[in-house]
Amino acid sequence: MTVIKPFKAIRPTRDKAYLVATRPFYAYNKEVLHAKLNHNPYTFLHVINPEFHTDDKTQPNTPERFQKIRNKFVEFINEGIFMQEEKESYYLYRQTVEGHEYIGLIAGASVDQYNSGHIKKHEETITERETVFSNYLKIVEFNVEPVLLFHRKHEALNQLLLPLMFARPEYEFTSWDRGKHEIWIVNDTETIQKIQNYYSEIDDVYIADGHHRCASSARYSNSITDKTSKNQDLFLACFISEEKLKIFDYNRLVKDLNGLTANEFLDKIEKSFIITQVLHEDASPTGLHEISMYLEGQWYKLTAKEGTFDRDHAVYKLDTDILTKNILEPILDLHDLKTNDRVSFINGKKGMEGIETAVEESRAKVGFGLFPVSVTDLKRVSDGNLIMPPKSTWIEPKLRSGLTIFPLDD
Repeated sequence: MTVIKPFKAIRPTRDKAYLVATRPFYAYNKEVLHAKLNHNPYTFLHVINPEFHTDDKTQPNTPERFQKIRNKFVEFINEGIFMQEEKESYYLYRQTVEGHEYIGLIAGASVDQYNSGHIKKHEETITERETVFSNYLKIVEFNVEPVLLFHRKHEALNQLLLPLMFARPEYEFTSWDRGKHEIWIVNDTETIQKIQNYYSEIDDVYIADGHHRCASSARYSNSITDKTSKNQDLFLACFISEEKLKIFDYNRLVKDLNGLTANEFLDKIEKSFIITQVLHEDASPTGLHEISMYLEGQWYKLTAKEGTFDRDHAVYKLDTDILTKNILEPILDLHDLKTNDRVSFINGKKGMEGIETAVEESRAKVGFGLFPVSVTDLKRVSDGNLIMPPKSTWIEPKLRSGLTIFPLDD
């Protein structure tokens, strides 16, 4: 049984939604971030960066900085940029990118269900980051970026949501990356009850994106002894059916060959892989256990030899794990992909061209392209209480912040 709660969102007025909505601030480079803050007075980035136009600076991740974020948020409310929903509602969200429709329900997810393992994870979290964000929540008292949760297909639920999208959406706009965003407010009592009934038939929910936000929300909720709002036991999430997700590969770039020449590097790789030179147009992996590699102007296909991995283990069969255990760790001496600055990651939407460009521009010495992890494999890892290697998946949709803010103080 999955808990999914309607809530009274704090949200932008209809005319300002497209101006308020933003990607997370870390998704922008410095130049783009400054341009948005200089030229758009309504972007939610002003709330997250409240000191941009002031000389009164505080240290990042301090209570003083968090209080300024809270103050800026209240300022947006007082200026009429934001308003609060009068009735508890779900928010039906549709993002259309290159002809694919991502459809989900933005709602409150249960901290208790996360703590009990009903909401399942596949990534480790860093305690320090959990603590920082938990302290942030205590002061700002809102969730702004939904965690992305997915579940099995429920045909009756899909059929219930479909006609709701025939009405005019509350928000409808296209972002600079040509993604179309639409949100409908669902506050009819009968429809809310049907949605809750259908979710009660769904046994398992999986985190697609937002492991640290889940863990931090749980830490925040667990730290409050005298709760003043039911929302303190919830966190903001977008629930999406698994067939609506897209999982892309998440590829690797390495700055050097650990002192080896290219020929020495290839000789070491050959112990674990069958190496085949291929043309640029054939560079993409065509299936599992086939890794693409770009080195000194040449594409290669690396096919893992039998005995170099465990086909029956949910994690050890993944190409991210095969690459790590057979090349990155033993040959390139890369043992902590989360912190080592010799390795970086590039999302699969940029294709093999993104890898090739990075190497040709000397931002990396070698690049590796991976076949995407499937939904089935991701669920198998989560069901086994196992953890994937870092940056194993790039999952879409990527949701915009600032459209349905979840108030923790009710």
